[in-house]
Amino acid sequence: MLGYFAPWLITPLLMIGGIYLCFEGAEKLHEAFFPHVSEHGSAHEKALDATGLENQKVAGAIRTDFILSAEIMALTLAGVSTLNIYSQAGVLAAVGILITAAVYGVVALIVKADDIGLHLTKAGGPLAKAVGTALVKGVPILLKGLAVVGTAAMLWVGGSIIVHSLAGMGWHQPEHLIETFASRVEQIVVVAPQVTIWLATSFVQSIVGIVIGTAAVILLSVWKQFAGRAAPGSPT
Repeated sequence: MLGYFAPWLITPLLMIGGIYLCFEGAEKLHEAFFPHVSEHGSAHEKALDATGLENQKVAGAIRTDFILSAEIMALTLAGVSTLNIYSQAGVLAAVGILITAAVYGVVALIVKADDIGLHLTKAGGPLAKAVGTALVKGVPILLKGLAVVGTAAMLWVGGSIIVHSLAGMGWHQPEHLIETFASRVEQIVVVAPQVTIWLATSFVQSIVGIVIGTAAVILLSVWKQFAGRAAPGSPT
């Protein structure tokens, strides 16, 4: 319905989602480098019980997954905007089902992998116990690695969405500057030119994501302080 009746809203919605992804990525970087200063840092986590902390993490994950899902659907909609409404609905439904089954199916397997490993260590033979032990020990390391990759991906995806959305709205200069930078890097590094261009482009887009995300974190912090002072009964 959005693509049929208000296609002009797709690009602004994409930009809003991109800014949120940049914000999430920048906030995770802030937590990594300043764990005791961050609002969600270790001092705050210690003050929460296990259930409250888990609920907080689950709520954050659901919110981020919702934004990512909406971004995927908006990007898909932008790619089929010239089709009729029935074709658009069919494509969106197919993409939604495939993304849910593929992405969240893999996530579910990763989350439950340590439980599977624990079951194998208790109920299996020597080979099963070895595989189970490897899963139990390896999954926490894998999750930490995925957290790093996920943060980088949020910054890269958020930055690239904003750059491409600005170009779609008529401001092509940021996109042209990134293309020029990537082309010059490709001329210096003569090995695997396509890979080099992609890496250089992704690097700059990630920097854009960090800058925009940092600005969003600062603005939100200032707004929270202002709202707290303006609240009735708060100290002046």
